[in-house]
Amino acid sequence: MTKNYDYKRIFLVVLDSVGIGEAPDADKFGDTGANTLGHIAEKMDGLHMPNMEKLGLGKLGQFNGIKNVQAPLAHYGKMEEASNGKDTMTGHWEIMGLYIDTPFRTFPDGFPQELIGELEERSGRKIIGNKPASGTEILDELAEEHVNTGALIVYTSADSVLQIAAHEDVVPLEELYNICKIARELTLDEKYMVGRIIARPFVGEPGAWKRTPNRHDYALKPFDRTVMNELKDANYDSLAIGKISDIYDGEGITEELRTTSNMDGMDKLIETLEMDFTGISFLNLVDFDAIYGHRRDPIGYGKALEEYDKRLPEVFDKLQEGDLLIITADHGNDPVHHGTDHTREYVPLIVFDKEQQEPKDLGVRKTFADIGATVADNFNVKMPQYGKSFLENLK
Repeated sequence: MTKNYDYKRIFLVVLDSVGIGEAPDADKFGDTGANTLGHIAEKMDGLHMPNMEKLGLGKLGQFNGIKNVQAPLAHYGKMEEASNGKDTMTGHWEIMGLYIDTPFRTFPDGFPQELIGELEERSGRKIIGNKPASGTEILDELAEEHVNTGALIVYTSADSVLQIAAHEDVVPLEELYNICKIARELTLDEKYMVGRIIARPFVGEPGAWKRTPNRHDYALKPFDRTVMNELKDANYDSLAIGKISDIYDGEGITEELRTTSNMDGMDKLIETLEMDFTGISFLNLVDFDAIYGHRRDPIGYGKALEEYDKRLPEVFDKLQEGDLLIITADHGNDPVHHGTDHTREYVPLIVFDKEQQEPKDLGVRKTFADIGATVADNFNVKMPQYGKSFLENLK
């Protein structure tokens, strides 16, 4: 491939739900005062994240324990979400150049009986649950009944998701996945507009239920082409780590690497750092959101952030000349905020390469799509309709 780019490899890391303060329109989403990273730092009596601190995280706000260093190693800024939503799919789709006007539907009172009835008929199994719930609490409540009867546990969350939990010895994985495909088909109708169907297999016995790594997401396809489609069609590599492939329903992805945890995600990121490829490596670290944000556990969240930070020197060591590292988030999930919902917040924008001499303030970007525009600009593929490249700022 003829060199037609500034950076040969771009590593994009999404710290799922690590918002850095309320967005200008937070009040419209019921999120006035939200600050995921700020409130975690307070509850931790100071976060210890020396590597993110060196990159310039302290330039983006006041976070207890994180210093505002005078000469950060990375370019830094923050981004507003332009789309109408604050969920995972909206944030990620916008990162890759889309604008979502109609938000995905959520179901705070459970799913309509019409949908539940259709799913029971098509799956041949009764359904129990059908309410918003924590993935672990719903097992404590209903797993034994499920094991005894074979009924499927259906639940949702503050996200636009329909989750189906089943014991692997009661409902074989292939059957569970097929049932999720049926649910995906049933919820394509505009009256439902469910963002993701999630298979949630588990094992164990009463008092010791355990979800397995065999989770699988069935997302809506993006309604338009993303920057990843353009990269793939131009014969660039588009590596998806963690739930990235699920979020985009495989669109624009050339290789998929599944993960079981944040630390496994960092391991897979390092694997791609050791690969010879031209294009992007796109990682989502989901534990921050799924395990700590939604469960309103600021201390667990803070420890997970510190654990992630400890892995960054391994990333720095593997970065080569011609590599770019971008660290950001997709929304907030303030663990001291009311409810268990995501929060409408600014997200960080940290942009690092080993060769840069004068890190710059990238300012407040008006859309997450600026990242997608920058990636497209770098590889000289079709620019997205939304977003403004900051590639020139990096030179």
